Parts: sequence; structure tokens; C-alpha cells
Amino acid sequence: MKVIPVKAAAGISGFESPAAEYKELGLSLDQLIVGDPNATFLGLASGDSMQGVGIFDGDLLIVDRAVEPKHQDVIVANFNNEFVCKILDIHNRQLLSASPLFKPVFISDCDVFQLEGIVTGSLRMHRQNMRLKQCMR
Repeated sequence: MKVIPVKAAAGISGFESPAAEYKELGLSLDQLIVGDPNATFLGLASGDSMQGVGIFDGDLLIVDRAVEPKHQDVIVANFNNEFVCKILDIHNRQLLSASPLFKPVFISDCDVFQLEGIVTGSLRMHRQNMRLKQCMR
């Protein structure tokens, strides 16, 4: 992959493209976003409860199972046989949304709760990718 080591501005200028003289770095996208390849998986975000932390419907989640969970981490978990992406409130045993429209959910001893991993990043897809949708079914 060729990396252009400049910040991209949204404005238009009359200058030559910064890509005209690119610098090739020895990094792949995998190396940049995946900490532990054997413990990392991708998920597809669904819904709007996590928009407050920048996760939108259709975003690709990078989830690492090897990262130790901390208070207020964004996680993916199996909660009562449903995969959810929430903020982990360890102190109060709650799953929080990043939107005031959704109430916190208390994790009781009767609930099925399995932490699947920590969301270490997300990618916003600006054009629908049919191959991605097929893989996520």
C-alpha cells in the first residue's frame, strides 16, 4: 500500500496534488489497525446508539480479544444471546449507550454476558461494499 504522508484538507486549492510525489512506507493497513492478528475480528455496527463515540450504522468495527477491558471501554459482547456494541461501566456493572436516547442496561447475575472483545477502532464506509455485506451475513 502506498501512503501519502500529508494531512488531507477538505478545501480545494490550486496546488499540485500531494500524491504527485508519494512516499511508499513498508506498512499495510492490517499493520496499522490490527494489534494482534490472531485475536482480532471485524464486526459491522448496526443502529445509532453509539454515535456519541463516533460509531455509526454500517461502520466496520475492529475488535481485539487480547486487550484487557478497562472501565469505559467500547466493547462487543454477547448479552442475552444478542451481540451488542456498548460502553462498559465496570464499576456499576452496566452497558451504556453513547446516546441519551438509550438507558443504561444493568448486567445482573441472571443475564448471559460474554465479553467478545474491545473495540480498538472503526472504519466508516462511504460507499456500500457488497462483498463486505455478504461476508457479514
